[in-house]
This record gives sequence, structure tokens and C-alpha cells, in this order.
Amino acid sequence: MSKAAPKSRSVPTKVPGIYKADSVRDVAESLNISNLPDIVASALASDVEYRIQQVVEEAARFMRHAKRTTLTTADIDQALRVLNIEPLYGHFPYNPPTFRRALPFPQMPTAGPVYFIEDEEIEFDRVRGEDKVTLPKGVTWTAHWLAVEGVQPLIPENPPALPRETDPESAAAKQATGPSMPGSVFPPTPPSSDRPSPIQSAKQQPQQHIAVKQVLSRELQLYYTRLTSSLLPPTSDFAKRTAALASLRHDAGLSPLLPYLVRWVGQGVVDALRSGSQSENDGKVLEVLLDVIGALLDNQTLGVEPYLHQLLPSIFSILLHSSLPPSHTAHLRTTAASILSHLLTHYSTTYPGLSSRIVKTLIVGLIGEGKSRSTREGALRGLMGIGKEAVRQGLVKHQGAKVIGDECMPGESSALVELVVEGFRLIHPPSAHGVPLNADSGADASVVEELRAKLGEFFAERIMGDGSWARGILSDDAPPA
Repeated sequence: MSKAAPKSRSVPTKVPGIYKADSVRDVAESLNISNLPDIVASALASDVEYRIQQVVEEAARFMRHAKRTTLTTADIDQALRVLNIEPLYGHFPYNPPTFRRALPFPQMPTAGPVYFIEDEEIEFDRVRGEDKVTLPKGVTWTAHWLAVEGVQPLIPENPPALPRETDPESAAAKQATGPSMPGSVFPPTPPSSDRPSPIQSAKQQPQQHIAVKQVLSRELQLYYTRLTSSLLPPTSDFAKRTAALASLRHDAGLSPLLPYLVRWVGQGVVDALRSGSQSENDGKVLEVLLDVIGALLDNQTLGVEPYLHQLLPSIFSILLHSSLPPSHTAHLRTTAASILSHLLTHYSTTYPGLSSRIVKTLIVGLIGEGKSRSTREGALRGLMGIGKEAVRQGLVKHQGAKVIGDECMPGESSALVELVVEGFRLIHPPSAHGVPLNADSGADASVVEELRAKLGEFFAERIMGDGSWARGILSDDAPPA
């Protein structure tokens, strides 16, 4: 069987575009490129036509957004900028080009009318006599130090420092009191509406910029008043207090109120601890203030870092105070210790020396001479809230357990003693079946001697019943936190 002849594919007829290949050849000849192949000329013509359509479509979009029906050269200029193409300079919508009609050619009577743009004749003498216009530099970006440690460096990018001038008020006051006789104590004449004082006349002179204090809006002032009134213990509504603490913990628009709230907390702690013996109402006030500090620290939208040096004294005052209300003592010290631990967890990386300063303050409260037992208990709770290494530094390395044991009576079992033992358990857990140390054997005798040297006789007797526990407390003596 003879195979059927394959069907011949019909070659699609190419539709000629608006931009002809002859125009490409003319441009090539103007650039001294002769014998341009037809395929290259047609490809370049189609590409030019595509680019023209792209620019016109983009320009038409600008025209539609401008609510116009006439396409201008400004639309073309914007379209070229959007397409990252250098714009055509010299064509402006307010200065349209003027077209002139050329005279007919006698050699080509069949040719249609020809139009051209009339060029302006420029005299070189006039151009040379005009002032040269220098183009400004383009917009650039650079980095420089605005301030270093709060001091503005004197570099060209920063504004120049203002020279120090004499205070107009002090200068006017000196001038006002200058002519008086020596030894006279008469005050200056008070100003009136028709006779201003020298100080007022100096103020009326043009001055430099004066710093203006931040003024809270009426809404924030009302919010601050209702917030503080709903938090204080005279308000027995627990729902309002819970809503106020939730607002402090989650609202994102409290940054202008933050310095006022910090000051309110500090003043409230001072007022509650001012008297020697605190009442139940003072204990409730301190609990609310600690809850406010914890809520401010939990709010991730507030920049609390600049106010830590104002919050820490309030926390330390509650934690280390010698006389707190008896029914609120344990809760207040535990809450303050947990807030201190939370503060160190979130802000110790921002302030590298914060942890060591806090631990040093607590150790001073633990082993300082003349400190009350309540202060030592608060310091120990704070160290326990920070971690076992802080407890090791306070009880073992700095011999805080020995200081507390020397103040205890033989066989005493108070809350402070139990807290010290709990601290030892935090450093190293006791064994389930402890073997007591034998002070007569050589290996155990050195451990017993070290226990009595670091922990004191009082707590050494309690630890000696578990040899592995005693060795765990004395070992792993870490460097200071």
C-alpha cells in the first residue's frame, strides 16, 4: 500500500504592523548599518510596536486616573518612569510643539502634505552671556550618627550646636537689682499693665525654641483618673479592678500614660510603707501596686525599659521591708520575687549588668549587718525567685546561711529557717535514703568541717544527716552571677 501523502501545513499569513520594517531600515542606515536582513528588520519593527503599545496603555491608565479624556505628554512621561525607561526631555504639556506645513515639492506632485516642528534659532552670544544653571545632585541616602551617648557629634550632616547665651530672665533680674544700694533688701517693683518688668520685656524678645512639656489629652486624663480610682482598695468592686489590670496588661495606647503610672506606683509604695506598722488596708494597697507593676511588665506594646530604674526601688522596698502586714507578708514577698524574676528574664539581655546588680543588692540585704529577719527573708525569697545559682551565691559562697544560723536559737524551727532549708533543696535535692556523715572518718570529716565553715553550726547539723545532699550543696560552686 502506498503511504498517503502528508498534509501540508498552511503557513499563516503575517499581518503587517503599524510600525513598518522600512522605518527600521531608515534608522539603521542613519546609524551607518547597511544591508540589514529583512528578518531582523521585521523582528525589530514588531518589538518596537509592542513597546509603543505598552507605553500607550500605561499612559492611558494615568489619563483615566486623572479623570481626563485627552492623552498628554505628561502621561507618556509618567508611563516611561513606571516602566523604568528614561523619559523624553523637552516635551511639556504647557509648552506644546508647533508644527509647520512644508511647501509642496515640485519634483513629487503626488506626495501628500508634510509637517515639521519649527526649531527655534538660538544666538550663541546670548547663550554665552546668560548665567549657567547648575543642576542639583540627585537624592542619595547615607548613614551618620545623630547622637552618641546622648551627645550630638559635630559633623556636617547634623545641625550646628547652638551657642550658649545668658539666660534673659537672670540677666534682666541682675539689671533690675543692679542700681540698688548695697545691703538693701527691697524687692523689685511689681509690673503692671502699662509698665512691664525687665524680665517680661526680656521674655518678649525673640528667643530660641523652648521645650514644651507633653500634655495629655482629655480622654487619657479621664482614663487615668478612672483607672487609679478603680484600682485602689477603697473600691470594693473586684470586677472593676480585674478589668483595670487587664487593660494595663493588653492595651496598646498607654505609652503616654506610662511615666505617670510609674510615678503613681512609686508614690503609692512610699505612702504605704511610710508608717512603721502597716494595717490591712496598706497590705491590700501594696498587693494592688505589685499587680500593676506585673501588668505593665506583661504589656508587650509598652517600652518599659527606660522606667526600670524607677520600678526596681518599689519592688525592692516591698521585698526587703522589715515590717509588712502579717497577713500579707508571705504573699507580698513571693509576688515581688516573681516579678523580679520576670523582669530579669525579659530585660537582662537589654541591660547586661542588671542581673549582677540585682543579685548584689539582694545579697547585701541577706548578709548585711543590722538587717532584720524579715529583710533577710525577703532577700532570700528574691534570690530563690532568680534561680539556684543566685541562691548558691547568697547562702553558700557569701555565707548567708551562716549569718542567719548565728541569729537563730538552738533547735529553732521558724519560717526563715524553713526557707533556708528550701533554698538548700533548690541548690541540690536531698536523696531519698540519706546516709549521715561520720565526723570521725577522714573523708567525711573534711566535708563536715567545710559545712561548718560555710553554713555555720546551726545548718551544718541539719545537713549532716544526708551526706550526698551535703556534698551536692558544697560542690558545683559556680562563679558569681
